[in-house]
Amino acid sequence: MDFDAARQSILSFIETYKAWAPFVTGVIAFCESVAVLSLLVPATAILLGVGALIGSSDLPFWPLVIGAGIGAALGDWVSYEFGHYFKDGVKQLWPMSRHPEMTAKAEDFLRRWGAGAIFIGRFFGPARAVVPLVAGSFGVNRIPFQIANWSSAFVWAFVLLAPGAGLLAWFKG
Repeated sequence: MDFDAARQSILSFIETYKAWAPFVTGVIAFCESVAVLSLLVPATAILLGVGALIGSSDLPFWPLVIGAGIGAALGDWVSYEFGHYFKDGVKQLWPMSRHPEMTAKAEDFLRRWGAGAIFIGRFFGPARAVVPLVAGSFGVNRIPFQIANWSSAFVWAFVLLAPGAGLLAWFKG
């Protein structure tokens, strides 16, 4: 199954089984935020499609934002703990071992911004899943990490879903 077929299947499922939409949206956001899993799931395209579904159907906006926010925060938490457990060994694992420049950029980013890098990195595709992993291996303290993680997850979910849900039309009207 190709990415477009997977995206269509998931969006059809959400539209048909609306009660499951917050949970499914959370699982998709989780996949988007876990370091290696984010490479395998076309989550951004699916979540943008979910936003469009909100705007064109009776899907509730806030439960989906909450589901996506929780999923994204849990995904980053898993990546952080994985990095924390493996420390520098993360650099030897795929895909980090094949892209050492990506790890070096993430470390520089964390050195410069500290836990704020988690918040900022959430909004940049390639950094979204890598920064929490490197933050764990780099030794960012858990409390500042979690504050940046959970707050950015809900802001990110809102920003991703709101345009399709009609926010832009609301501002224009």
